[in-house]
Amino acid sequence: MIDRRLIQNFDWYLILITFILISIGTFNIYSATHLTDGGGTSIYIKQMYWAAIGFVFLLVVVLFDYHLLLSLAYPFYGISLALLLGVLLFGRTISGSQRWITFASFSFQPSELVKIALILALAKFFFLNERPDKYQLKDLAIPLALIAAPALLIMKQPDLGTALLILLMSFSIILFLGVNWKLLAVSLGGLVVAFPFLWHLLKDYQKKRILIFIQPESDPLGAGYHILQSKIAVGSGSFFGKGFLKGTQGQLRFLPEQHTDFAFSVLAEEWGFLGSFIVVTLFLVLLLWSLNIARQAKDRFGMILALGVTAIFFWQSVINIGMVLGVVPVVGVPLPFISYGGSSILASLVGIGLLLNIHMRRFIIQS
Repeated sequence: MIDRRLIQNFDWYLILITFILISIGTFNIYSATHLTDGGGTSIYIKQMYWAAIGFVFLLVVVLFDYHLLLSLAYPFYGISLALLLGVLLFGRTISGSQRWITFASFSFQPSELVKIALILALAKFFFLNERPDKYQLKDLAIPLALIAAPALLIMKQPDLGTALLILLMSFSIILFLGVNWKLLAVSLGGLVVAFPFLWHLLKDYQKKRILIFIQPESDPLGAGYHILQSKIAVGSGSFFGKGFLKGTQGQLRFLPEQHTDFAFSVLAEEWGFLGSFIVVTLFLVLLLWSLNIARQAKDRFGMILALGVTAIFFWQSVINIGMVLGVVPVVGVPLPFISYGGSSILASLVGIGLLLNIHMRRFIIQS
């Protein structure tokens, strides 16, 4: 029998925010692709299909107590690593990156699954290994190994954006839980010292993206094209925008990847500063709402899970919008619910499902 308190504590506001963002994203994808869709199912229709499947996954996640994930966290993490290895061995290559596993006509990006799996693994570790004071380096050996394994496999694909996102998401959790400030200072210093060595590990196109970020005008028709066209689209939107389906940069296909990485550029051009402000505000509300769910969680495991999901949404939004505006390098990170991508929207809705689950069961006091 279903506990009535679960229904009473269902967070309809979180569902409403999510639905609004997905609706905005679907209309935006239609605008970005309606002139170039060939035969077969239109891209915006595919996005609607993926969203529908994602809501089914969300419902499944909501139905069971999230504490059951404690026993499944490490196996789920192991499966996600196996899938990343499968990508390197048998994955499908698109635009020079080997990121997808294909089953018949179905393609899936395991790196999206890894975000959720890593959050679960870290949440289990820190739940079982709580410290009365701040964590020291010796306490973080296992978490750092859990983070490094998927990050290195994803960089091998290569997918620098997702690897960076995983690092930022994970270290956000660790910093929130508390680390010795001396350890933090040494880590930052080590990163600065290691930068020249890390630079040589990057592929040529990744180095070029960073250099172009500093000076995009140096190659306006090549590597700098993405950033320059995105800036033109965003700036030409002015305050109220050019109107739905009336953006010249988007409709005339000057914008590359305009339904995925640069979907926000299309939105900014057609709806201007006002529309962009509304969307950014919706993301801010989503983030604050998620943090409140973490604050209200009645146990450490639920709190860390909610923090992890919040960190995913925060860093994806910051990196994507920053990329579109030219304030961070182009690293190929989608904007949650707005950019096209089946694997991305599935992972995002599973994250929303976890937040709903934690919120619904916040009245349960764990011993």
